[in-house]
Amino acid sequence: MDVKNAFLHGDLKEDVYMTPPPGLFSTSTSEVYDIVITGTDSSLIAHLQQKLQESFHMKDLGPLTYFLGLEVHTDTSGVFVHQHKYAQDLVALAGLQDSSSVDTPLEVNLKYRCEEGDLLPDPSMFWQLFSKLANLCNLHNIYIWQQFVVSFDTCEVLRVVVYFFSVDTPIRLDAFSDADWAGCPNTRRSVTGWCMFLGDSLISWKSKKQDRVSKSSTESEYRAMSAACSEVVWLRGLLAKLGFPQSDPTPLHADNTSAIQIATNPVYHERTKHIEVDCHYIREAVDTRVISLPHVPPTSRLLMCLPRL
Repeated sequence: MDVKNAFLHGDLKEDVYMTPPPGLFSTSTSEVYDIVITGTDSSLIAHLQQKLQESFHMKDLGPLTYFLGLEVHTDTSGVFVHQHKYAQDLVALAGLQDSSSVDTPLEVNLKYRCEEGDLLPDPSMFWQLFSKLANLCNLHNIYIWQQFVVSFDTCEVLRVVVYFFSVDTPIRLDAFSDADWAGCPNTRRSVTGWCMFLGDSLISWKSKKQDRVSKSSTESEYRAMSAACSEVVWLRGLLAKLGFPQSDPTPLHADNTSAIQIATNPVYHERTKHIEVDCHYIREAVDTRVISLPHVPPTSRLLMCLPRL
């Protein structure tokens, strides 16, 4: 349903002022307000459309094919939703159609400090790419960017764009977790990093400072494993509902042997008491075959870049 002049029908009496960051919104003067109505009862949908048209200036655009960057295709087997056009438009906006692929979204071992870097002379392109990437990738993992946005180079955002279109897909879930112990140069809190692959495709990832200082690398690694395990449990449930149940334990790859041994050791020591909740959570996931804990070498390029995703 296409709504004309939607905001003219509101009851708001007060003035509202907004100052968005430069370049966050397009300078185009055209505005579109759309509503998607879904359901299994076509008569109820038709009744709702009629009621809306009685109160607002609206028109029916027909079956859903494109909405907020989502392409929707319907056939006898079901509904297929993707963002191919939106992604290609983003690549074109960044001027990266002919760029070579990259292995990581950011340079490995790249860190930012609050007091370093210069303000971007014109952040317009940065904010456009930033907001479109957030919409495309659901960037709750954009934590570090938010902290250092004033000095973050636009070329780093371009690298992220290239990275996300360097990737190809079996329906097997794989997880990787790592922690950058005392990695924040300002607070010395560790940085958790994890990512989830479905086949060869990266589908979920996160990089975030832990909520307290860890006294050892094992402690920080175990907290990162616990956070990754929570995502694994959620994704396994989602995949099962979508018709792709995971029959085998999901490998949760980690490079800290001490953290892996804690998960399989039934004896708790005084030095692990402060992370006992995480220990119980991960051990239960291992015992119920939700996850397994294969070791990967610390030199793995994927693990090295996880806390900086």
